[in-house]
Amino acid sequence: MNKCKEFVGIDISKDTFDVCYYNGKHEQFSNNESGFKEFIETISPESHCVMEQTGGYHKPLASYVQDHGFVVSVENPLVIKRFIQMNLRATKTDKADANMIMEYGKQFNPKEWKRSKQYITECKQLRSLVVLHQKQSTALKSQRHSFMSSGDSTKGLIKLIDQELSHLKKKIKELEKQMEELVKANEQTMLTNLSSIKGIAKRTAILLIIHTNGFSDFQTSKQLSAYFGLCPQIRQSGTSVNGRGNISKSGNKDLRKMMFMCSLSASVYNKGCRDQFQRLVAKGKCRKVALIAVSNKLLKQALAVAKSGIPYDPEFVSVKR
Repeated sequence: MNKCKEFVGIDISKDTFDVCYYNGKHEQFSNNESGFKEFIETISPESHCVMEQTGGYHKPLASYVQDHGFVVSVENPLVIKRFIQMNLRATKTDKADANMIMEYGKQFNPKEWKRSKQYITECKQLRSLVVLHQKQSTALKSQRHSFMSSGDSTKGLIKLIDQELSHLKKKIKELEKQMEELVKANEQTMLTNLSSIKGIAKRTAILLIIHTNGFSDFQTSKQLSAYFGLCPQIRQSGTSVNGRGNISKSGNKDLRKMMFMCSLSASVYNKGCRDQFQRLVAKGKCRKVALIAVSNKLLKQALAVAKSGIPYDPEFVSVKR
């Protein structure tokens, strides 16, 4: 357990970051290396710095502080937001937020932040460009359809849109190739083993490795399911609240959609997933619920394969002791 006692709350913005120390003192620094250096000179070896994920603004500071031997925690901004609401704080300033982050650290002693591997960071940046290009492509296709439907568009305009769509398609392919090469260079065995699972194609395996930091961020399948937003969410209280069960949908929707699409194939070709799918349908569960269960089964298989370092064995039977 972390023995640090002096919690430091940090609220980060683009140009500055506000700091609230364990004794209530407040200071503001520039969000650059000069400001980082000034900041670490104000804290002691017993300090535990707590900040929230703020786009990419938190990473340089978190890395700098950790490199200089201090404990750092980086928390989900939604968790911090709920903590502030729970304490009925109406004031919304950088100073007040830094204070609440410090209080959050004192109460919950959050776990230490683990920096992503360099290739994972590079892959995530490439992935963000892929998603951006995909959105641009979707928008252009919609615009093209609108122009064609109106009957007033010129062939020259449609040709320009088609050229742009072709360019975006080529860029997406190039970016995905770079991602694949990075993953192969660092996690070739894991990529091969994950691809051995029926229902998980190479592209899916690559994205799983990227978004789980090579599966090093997760120890159990429940943690992985919660990260993807595929864990069950039950709403029951007394006799008046008995809501319909659903998945949490708290994770990345693109990853969740990806796993759901994988479940369509896995429910047919993956023996363990197929048996589970058929069993649930036979019990009267709707097809969508059964496919969500298959998605979780796939994540469980992926985690087991990644942690064990051996390919998927459809005949393997887990023995509970």
